[in-house]
Amino acid sequence: MKKSNFIPVSQPIFLGNEKKYLINCIDTGWISSLGKYISVFEKKFSNYCGVKYGVAVANGTVALHLLLKTLDINKNDEVIIPDLTFIATANAVSYTGAKPVMIDSDMDSWNINVDLIERYITPKTKAIIAVHLYGQPCNMKKILYIARKYNLLLIEDCAEAHGAEFDNKKIGSFGVGGCFSFYGNKVITSGEGGMIVTNNKKIFEKLLFLRDHAMSTKKRYYHSEIGFNYRMTNLQAAVGLAQLEKIDKILNLKNEIEKEYIENLADIGNIKFQKIFYDRKKICWLFSALVNENKTKNRNGLINHLLKNNIDSRPFFIPMTNLPPYYCKRKNSNALFLSKKGINLPSSINICESQIKYICKKIKNYFFVKSFY
Repeated sequence: MKKSNFIPVSQPIFLGNEKKYLINCIDTGWISSLGKYISVFEKKFSNYCGVKYGVAVANGTVALHLLLKTLDINKNDEVIIPDLTFIATANAVSYTGAKPVMIDSDMDSWNINVDLIERYITPKTKAIIAVHLYGQPCNMKKILYIARKYNLLLIEDCAEAHGAEFDNKKIGSFGVGGCFSFYGNKVITSGEGGMIVTNNKKIFEKLLFLRDHAMSTKKRYYHSEIGFNYRMTNLQAAVGLAQLEKIDKILNLKNEIEKEYIENLADIGNIKFQKIFYDRKKICWLFSALVNENKTKNRNGLINHLLKNNIDSRPFFIPMTNLPPYYCKRKNSNALFLSKKGINLPSSINICESQIKYICKKIKNYFFVKSFY
């Protein structure tokens, strides 16, 4: 393929009213953190999640941080998180002064191993963050049981799993709050942006308060405590709302992309797909899989091979305990295994069937499948 036909892992695609809503923002002058699209986006997104309240913020990382601060997580606390996740989850905990405690992965779901959580609970443990990694919902039944047993706050990091479900209930609706990202490569995007959803009115009101510099609603420019400028702009909300209007179509297209990959790669033993659980509805954020290695072929080699053929891809995240800010001598073997073998393939909703076939052909070529010669 020519360089002009480079296939990216992900790119934002606009299917509906994005331009119309943006022009309306510009024409009316409402481009900053006030404007009708913010409240509409908050309401419609929280409704989509089956939750009462939504608070739009600048990005997914600050969504986590703002919720943690609202819940009074501080330097004397510990927060349990999975070791295998994007660093934002751990950083948001660290911003509060609390200690993130990293738990190994479950090999089937790739999410936090719920059977290990209780082992790491101490008198300082105050919360659990359940990260729904690569579109796969966590085992929320078991995590909820543990949270209630030990009187812990349950937070959901839903940055990669918009629309996923556990027991026919949308993720983000199980804990005290769910945090979403609308970065450019997410299921729906506002460029940068995030959202916190919650059913708790007091938490909702405190989130609004802290999001806007902790400024009094009764006395302008009176600030009773330290707050944050974590607001979303009306421009971002306009794009996010237009994307939300098409989320079912986006998810259906992504599911078709996943099916196409599986159909084209099912006849080789070198790729292992995400597991499907009867009690969960996973979504395809990026098509994610594991590469079975041999003496001469491995995941990194496949990434390089694809790049030479104008195909972008991504490795899985590096476990937190293997990164300098959170380095730990105790290694989580499952998280490390998944990190070394995981790959994400192009999954933009505008990818065509012929491109997927081309990608799968190059993957088979790499593993010397004779039928492709």
